[in-house]
Parts: sequence; C-alpha cells; structure tokens
Amino acid sequence: MSVLIIFIQKAIVQGMGILFGALGEILTEKSGNLNLGIPGIMYMGGIAGLMGAFFYEKSAQTPNPVVGMLISLLCAFACALIGGLIYSVLTITLRANQNVTGLALTIFGTGFGNFFGGSISKLAGGVGQISVSTTAGAYTAKIPVLSDIPVLGPVLFSYGFLTYVGIIAAVILSFFLFKTRCGLNLRAVGENPGTADAAGINVTKYKYLSTCIGAGIAGLGGLYFVMEYSGGTWTDNGFGDRGWLAVALVIFAMWKPLNAIWGAILFGALYILYLYIPGLGRSMQEVFKALPYLVTIIVLVITSFRKKKENQPPAGLGLPYFREER
Repeated sequence: MSVLIIFIQKAIVQGMGILFGALGEILTEKSGNLNLGIPGIMYMGGIAGLMGAFFYEKSAQTPNPVVGMLISLLCAFACALIGGLIYSVLTITLRANQNVTGLALTIFGTGFGNFFGGSISKLAGGVGQISVSTTAGAYTAKIPVLSDIPVLGPVLFSYGFLTYVGIIAAVILSFFLFKTRCGLNLRAVGENPGTADAAGINVTKYKYLSTCIGAGIAGLGGLYFVMEYSGGTWTDNGFGDRGWLAVALVIFAMWKPLNAIWGAILFGALYILYLYIPGLGRSMQEVFKALPYLVTIIVLVITSFRKKKENQPPAGLGLPYFREER
C-alpha cells in the first residue's frame, strides 16, 4: 500500500505543472490561436519567478516567505504574459504563421531561461548554487492537520498550494468557457471569427486577452517546477519535455479543462511508470516516457472516428483572421 501511495503522490506532483501549461493552452486555443510556444513560455515563467524571489531574498535581511511567494508569482505571470503578448502581436496583428511563431517562441523561451538561470547562478556563487529556500518553503508547505490523516492525508493533502490552485483554476476555467457569456463569445471567435465579428464581438480583443492570459497561466506551470517540484533551484533544460506534454494534454483532454485534471495525473503516472518496473534498460525507459504521447494519439484517433463536435478542436484553430473591408 505504501508503494502505491508514493506512486500516486509522485504522479500528482509530476502532473500539476503539466496541468498549468495545458490550461493556458486550452484558453488560447479556444480563441483559435495555436500557441506552440507553451514550452518556452513555461521556462520564461519559471526563471522570472525564481529571479524575483532570488533578488528579494538577497536584498532583505529577514525575507518573508509570503512576500517572496507573491513576488515570484507576479514575476512569473507577468513574464509569461509578455511571451504571450509577443506571440499575439506577431500572429494576430502581423498575421505571421502560428506554427513557426510558436516554435520560435519555444526556442527563445528555453534560451531565455537557461541564460538568466546561468547568470543568477554566477551571482549566487556558481553553477548549482542558486537557492531560494525561504520562498520555496512557502510553496512546499503542506496543509496542517489534514496531511497527517492516514492514507488520505498523503494522497490528498500533502502538496504545496500551487497544486490546489491548478485544480481550482481548471474548475474556474471550465465554468468560464461553458457557463458564461464571455466564454461563449470566446468559443465563437475560435469556431468562426468572421461570424463572431459580424455579431459584434471584438475578435482581436478576445484573441489577445485569451492568448496573453493563457500564457500567464502556463508560466505558473514553470514556476511550479522551479518552486514546488525542485525546491527553489534552477537546472538548465530542467523541464525536459513537460512543456510538450502540456500541449499533448490539451488534445487528450479534448479541450475540456476538467478532463485536463485527471489527464495530467495520468500523464504524470505514465511519465514515471518506468521507475517502478524493475529490470528496464535505458532504451526501454525512453519508450515508457513516450507513453503519454502514445495515449494522446490513440485518443485523437478515437475522437476523430466519433466526430462529435464537442470533442474536436475549434474550427478556426491556427488560421489567421482577415477582416473583410465593407
């Protein structure tokens, strides 16, 4: 039983950062924008939050963990939002190719994170020396009393607050998309921007806001890996392929935020499954790491055969909108 509990815990820990990236991309794609820059944006959010906490702790004689947490959250969200703004200007205003722009943003964001990660590591005394333990302590603090409950405590209440923020964000996003007028307008923009424009909906505003806010949410996924998963430290290229897993999770969840919650946990479980299977060689371990992508492909094939409208991507996804002059 203890091994199973540990496995579930680690699956949730692995999945929550992916969940933030997927939620940000779901919001973005519902507007018709395909932002493949999510992996890079997660790096931008992670390093920006770490830098904010680092300079705060360095300047304060007795740093307050709550203040450090708020600063890192603000820096991560703002920096990732700027990444989304760059993408929006290029693809919405200048109508650049969305696939090329997203891939370029991923390359830029990864380099951005590694460059500044190396820079503040030198300020901290050398590679691997950077640590914001005070701020990280606020992120990794468990829920008192509840986390001590046998079995349920470790499984449900032994995580940092960003884990619960991710789940709450998924619920709120689902309500926004499917139960509010603004959410309906946003989905209309993603399905057919021309019709939405004719109905008086400001297509450009909805695309900009959803893409920028979606990028900010994805940036919190990077902050999660830095603070809650890594304990306030930085490692170059430390996120691995988790940013791409977030993009794959969007398809697996069929663009539904609530599906992304359990999908993220499943992806986390599949991602670490090889650690619990004895005797696997290096090559087989890499095969097991590809399981989330394989599952996504299977789901994509099944949903394509069923052809249910609610399980398909927005009809205008990835297509630039050219407003006809009247």
